Amino acid sequence: MTLGELIKEYRTINKLSLRDFSKQCGLSHTYISALEKNIDPRTGKPIAPTLDTVKYVSKGINKPIEEILKILDDEQEFIVNADAPKYNNTQYYMCPVYGQISAGQPNWAEENIEGRLPLDTELMGIISPEEHFFLRVNGESMNKVIKNGAFALIHKQDDIKNGEIAVVLVNGFDATLKKFTKRGDLVILEPQSNDESFETQVYDKNTSIKILGKYVGKMEINK
Repeated sequence: MTLGELIKEYRTINKLSLRDFSKQCGLSHTYISALEKNIDPRTGKPIAPTLDTVKYVSKGINKPIEEILKILDDEQEFIVNADAPKYNNTQYYMCPVYGQISAGQPNWAEENIEGRLPLDTELMGIISPEEHFFLRVNGESMNKVIKNGAFALIHKQDDIKNGEIAVVLVNGFDATLKKFTKRGDLVILEPQSNDESFETQVYDKNTSIKILGKYVGKMEINK
């Protein structure tokens, strides 16, 4: 049994919501959710809780730490010398917004913060909000996914899986939001638009391509 499975079992038996258990044990609601799913949203791999976390879980389920450790699988990994994400009534992180990004032909988004938007980390299931930023979309080539003028939430990372949507830097100065696919030496950037005039962009090894981050969500402000 993993630590997340232990928590889930306790919540089910005692009919507790994630938020109620979060208050009861003192851990972040988002962190508990990640533990139960056993997925680190930053990597997509099984999550390794901190040893400090066991102390809070012990409090939440009213079971000694030693007994919890005996229940857990031998394969359960832990992170040492790190604090557990604590419960906090304030759920919003003021996430930086960087300049426009083209969703048509590549157009560099200037690395200047033009403002900040509140990010509900609980709702989005985000553990490390400081690793995210917003980019304002300008164009219609991704309108099946995100509208012109909306804000794309991006997780900073330099590698993604084929078929995922990413912010890609082309030739060192052109940034674009597209569905990303790599086939051998070719990089394929596909629009996701109701407008069929937008064409797929294909680049070979002679073009500099750098992934800036993965698209993980959006904020659309109705006017």
